[in-house]
Amino acid sequence: QVQLVESGGGLVQAGGSLRLSCAASGIIFSLTTMSWYRQAPGQQRELVAAITTGSSTNYADSVKGRFTISRENAKKMVYLQMNSLKPEDTGVYYCNAEWGNVRIWGKGTLVTVSS
Repeated sequence: QVQLVESGGGLVQAGGSLRLSCAASGIIFSLTTMSWYRQAPGQQRELVAAITTGSSTNYADSVKGRFTISRENAKKMVYLQMNSLKPEDTGVYYCNAEWGNVRIWGKGTLVTVSS
């Protein structure tokens, strides 16, 4: 079964940290670009960070220097370490896998940053 399952969201105070995890199954993980997106209330989903099969990374300007994306191919896991969190980081965070013309999404995990 092809699926992505996120975990690690929660409530944190501004300045705090969270680590999100995404477990993949049913895909050839090592050939897949993995990304994290987020969607704040009333806003469109936006790319937060991406990591390619060669472990090149890309970040949204708003999270550069604060968030780190990483992957473990052997475990089929991708992570998002989020430090110095701000209230504007609040939203549902989605894991995304992409290969060829195929894209799949997880169901998301909620991150709430209080001021």
